[in-house]
Amino acid sequence: MSEAPAAIYEGKAKILYPGDDADTLVLFFKDDTSAFDGEKREQLARKGEINNAFNAYIQTYLQEHGVPTHFVRRLDARRSLVRRLDMIPVESVLRNRAAGSLCRRLGIEEGRLLEPPVLEFFLKNDALHDPMINRSHMRTFGYASTTEVELMEHWTQRVNTLLSARFADAGLVLVDFKLEFGRAGGEILLGDEFSPDGCRLWDAQSQEKMDKDRFRRGLGGVVEAYIEVAHRLGIATDA
Repeated sequence: MSEAPAAIYEGKAKILYPGDDADTLVLFFKDDTSAFDGEKREQLARKGEINNAFNAYIQTYLQEHGVPTHFVRRLDARRSLVRRLDMIPVESVLRNRAAGSLCRRLGIEEGRLLEPPVLEFFLKNDALHDPMINRSHMRTFGYASTTEVELMEHWTQRVNTLLSARFADAGLVLVDFKLEFGRAGGEILLGDEFSPDGCRLWDAQSQEKMDKDRFRRGLGGVVEAYIEVAHRLGIATDA
């Protein structure tokens, strides 16, 4: 019997394994949950499989609407096949309402409608607490070219348009979200994942938090909220 392939990389919530060829990877979703740059950690049963199903749905939905992503297909409950990317070490964050670090930095009340939405970039570096950066930093330090930044902005705004409408149809407000991008074959593709771990979703009527803020703030019912969001979108979770 052949041994399972060794992991290429293990992050806080996912593990990367080699795919069947040099151009693909297998994304394994763990039950691990963390916040505050890993200072708060916990394992939440079934979170990995819920996020895998959620991500498969969102990535497929975006592809069907013209957004280029690295997603190939869902393999099983916890694994998905994706294209291998040369990742850009920058998070693109789109904010439709004020929440999280924006409120802390600027003293803005949580929930304030942001018109137009705010688009920010952050360097992916836990040791530095993911500092905010701008276009000039990205050019000077070689994180991304001017053209790549423009594409990241374009696709982030397109994702916002698509998903804000999709979540609104499910009775949810897309408060904010983060995206990561990478290079493959001369293209810029959406990478990583899209799940309630990396966005804020509120119930449109009650404003109840339906995302990882439930873990950050010790509200409980984290996986239950994820499952509720999935069900509203028509994603099967077998729960």
